[in-house]
Amino acid sequence: MVEAGPSGGEAEAVAEVALASEGAEPSARLGWYSRHYLPHRDEAGLIQSLTFRLADSLPQEKLRQLERELALEKDSVRDVERRKRMERWLDAGMGCRALAHPKMAETMEDALLRFDGERYRLLAWCIMPTHVHSVIEPQAPLPAIVKSWKSFTGRWALRHAPALGFRTPVRGFWMREVWDRFIRDDAHLRRTIDYIHQNPVKAGLCASPKAWPWSSARFDPACD
Repeated sequence: MVEAGPSGGEAEAVAEVALASEGAEPSARLGWYSRHYLPHRDEAGLIQSLTFRLADSLPQEKLRQLERELALEKDSVRDVERRKRMERWLDAGMGCRALAHPKMAETMEDALLRFDGERYRLLAWCIMPTHVHSVIEPQAPLPAIVKSWKSFTGRWALRHAPALGFRTPVRGFWMREVWDRFIRDDAHLRRTIDYIHQNPVKAGLCASPKAWPWSSARFDPACD
């Protein structure tokens, strides 16, 4: 789900990172930093691919079982296998699937578009029933950007869910962690955008990327 078939250098450019919980203030630039053995960067103008998910999209028991199964593996094997397994679970659409409700998806898309051209340049996005992909060129620090998206949409969901008839996760709306990946070149950017546009098709939600209503694929002339 983060990128189709990552391997070698691709695998080394992806990780699950708690952007807002690394000890840095939301207004602070992190620059080069690492979590486990993988590199990350937070710099103005550096294009980033971000994925964040609903709090109940990955059941805790499954995560605990996965950690037990991978406990004896090397760090490199464990991180890649963990990501692959979690990607499959996300595409399976477990949990409340609150983002599948049209009004919730519309609100999420509006939040992404709200500061496009001001705090960041929004290059691509896709809102799935359990998670959100975005590709941005940030002008503000990443933790502040992600926090603003999550805070606004989380409050909106809790306020409107009873009237609209959809469930929300019991313990907060969003999971704390965010998957981040900095984009290395134009080819990497195109692969990343193509991958997130194909995510609804891969998950069996639509027949073509442009048929999914909550994705930038409908505006992308390169997407078929």
